[in-house]
Amino acid sequence: MILRFDKLAVDLTMPTNPSPNSAAAIQELLGGKFGEMSTLMNYTFQSFNFRGRSKARPYYDLIANIAAEEYSHIELVSYTINLLLSGSTKRGTDPTTAPLKNATDARNSYHFLASGQTALPMDSMGNPWNGSYVFSSGNLKLDLLHNFFLECGARANKIRAYEMVDDPTARQMVGYLLVRGGVHVVAYARALERLTGADLSKLFPIPDISNKKFPEARKLEEKGLHRIMYRFSPTDFKELDKVWNGTHPEDGSELIVEDTIPEGFDPPDLPEEPQLTAPGIDMEMFNDVAKKLFGNEGGKGKSARTKRK
Repeated sequence: MILRFDKLAVDLTMPTNPSPNSAAAIQELLGGKFGEMSTLMNYTFQSFNFRGRSKARPYYDLIANIAAEEYSHIELVSYTINLLLSGSTKRGTDPTTAPLKNATDARNSYHFLASGQTALPMDSMGNPWNGSYVFSSGNLKLDLLHNFFLECGARANKIRAYEMVDDPTARQMVGYLLVRGGVHVVAYARALERLTGADLSKLFPIPDISNKKFPEARKLEEKGLHRIMYRFSPTDFKELDKVWNGTHPEDGSELIVEDTIPEGFDPPDLPEEPQLTAPGIDMEMFNDVAKKLFGNEGGKGKSARTKRK
């Protein structure tokens, strides 16, 4: 089970200017093959399907715990997309003025046709996320190897998305994901090393560029965020430290497990988009329906009670 807190891992601010096309690019980090929905569902199903848990408990704990963190990453990417879309069309309630005209120049029209200028479970080209992206073989060594590959592929996409967008809010989010995704890369590599004796340290980093090249990521690594494995449960996943220990393969810093989760920040309050009736209602229509249901104001209470009966 997942215990949810109404917080975000990053204190996201409203972008200076809306950017539907930047939002479309960031969608790849949500619903793409290497996006956060894929990492969440891969690790979730692997944890559900884990056999022989008692004999390989540290590896189960690692996969299940990382799955919980991935849920927060989905939320973070979604809010970033929503902020990039907010205000990208002319706000108004008169449909005859074509308030959504600007949307015809947006690369992903689904953001306007299928949602209230908000994130959708799809990639940057509008292809829906699908379950074929989930790999759960039942073989621990193979699953860990796949997870290492998945996280490296996700890192490549994050770097490319960073290079596509110059919005500070988007880059702040991507910088955070580069650091936390880097934790997962190292974690799965360390798990394979513990399980097989293989030395994967020479593979880092994939792609061959340091997080320190990205200012938003560098600031977080200077605070040590790249060496912390948070334990996303008040009582479980106690054997994380049997895998997450030793030194970081890139800078030699000590790997530590913290028996807490990040405190987090309040999510931004997304403004209404009246031209999309999101989330508002047509008050003229509402009042008309109310009159038909309840009659005049004086008889409203009596009519309501009669209807309930």
